[in-house]
Amino acid sequence: MLLTLIVAGLAFSTPREIAFSRLLPAAPALAAAMWPVLPTILLGAFCLLVMISLSFFYTDLGTPYTAAAIIAVTLAAAYTSHVRLQREETLFHVRLVADAAQQVLLRPLPRRIANVEIESLYLAAQEQARIGGDFYEAVDTPHGVRLLIGDVRGKGLPAVGAAAAVISCFREAAHDESELRGVIHRLETSITRHSAAYPAQDLPERFATAVVAEIPPGGGHVKILNCGHPPPLLVHRGEIRVLEPSAPSAPLHLAALIGELYSVDTVAVDAGDQLLFYTDGVSETRDRSGEFFPLPDWMRMQGQTLPRELLDRLHRDLLHYSGGRLDDDVAALAVRCGNPDARPDA
Repeated sequence: MLLTLIVAGLAFSTPREIAFSRLLPAAPALAAAMWPVLPTILLGAFCLLVMISLSFFYTDLGTPYTAAAIIAVTLAAAYTSHVRLQREETLFHVRLVADAAQQVLLRPLPRRIANVEIESLYLAAQEQARIGGDFYEAVDTPHGVRLLIGDVRGKGLPAVGAAAAVISCFREAAHDESELRGVIHRLETSITRHSAAYPAQDLPERFATAVVAEIPPGGGHVKILNCGHPPPLLVHRGEIRVLEPSAPSAPLHLAALIGELYSVDTVAVDAGDQLLFYTDGVSETRDRSGEFFPLPDWMRMQGQTLPRELLDRLHRDLLHYSGGRLDDDVAALAVRCGNPDARPDA
């Protein structure tokens, strides 16, 4: 509308040799990118009336040609607007389905399970993405609070399908299996069956790294089984520990090649200690010079911080460090052990 009024005003106030009226067909063309069909047609009709009005003042403006152009452009713009609206509706429904899938795959975690406080973070590398190959889960079981975080190699629907298979299996196995090795064995079987059911050219390379952890009801320690995943960080008595596994364990779907030798580590924790589980999208975020994000050093500067605030800071600093663009999906879990009424020191 603003463009139409400006062009009409210039057309009436300037000599006919300049012929600003020839710009009138641009208005309905631009309207098609933002307006529905009927307003686009009405704008074209208004432009046509402006052109007809100009013909009463300037008889040699080539009114028939410009009027024909306005009509042709308006009809084309109306059709373009109709197609755009159909595609927007289709995209809206696709996003609804993607959001529903996201809620199933990465459902919102409870903020507290027993005496364990849990917060989660998920950032997609692609701006319009809703789901990806990174995954996490936390469940309350008779054996304690059990946690899972992992990353499926690859992107797209194959990675999402494999992640869904692992998470679904974990939700059942975490309750059924008394040992973390049994949980991992079930996850290994699940991803192997999924890969066999949906074969692909990169089948031998389709695997997932993962960490499963268990915090018993009484607290005091945490058990960790790391299958080729970046090691969690522990804030214990003000010190940062990188919880490297004592012995390597095979990533999921590679046990047949490397062997099913799973090592479980037990780490002492106190009330108020905090654990950070993350995927390689965090530790491998790069700045413009190609340097990796210094996660342990960053963690040391955070002090005693509530899990939600810690992940909010991590979100903000990752985006700042990478210049606003992430090269990989990011998933993280911040877990705080201890008394539910405990609060971090000032």
